[in-house]
Amino acid sequence: MHPLKFIGSVRDEMHRVVWPTAKENRRDTTIVLSITIFFILFFALFGWLIHLLMLLFV
Repeated sequence: MHPLKFIGSVRDEMHRVVWPTAKENRRDTTIVLSITIFFILFFALFGWLIHLLMLLFV
């Protein structure tokens, strides 16, 4: 495919994309950050509990 034809088709496709609204972006970002923080805390607590068990039994 010729490079200029490719760039034109990319441009046409970009006009067809339905971009998310600012509200949708905020919602999705909040969900991702919340889940990330949850798993950080979960694995930190799990690691701490494993550490305590290792101290008790080893």
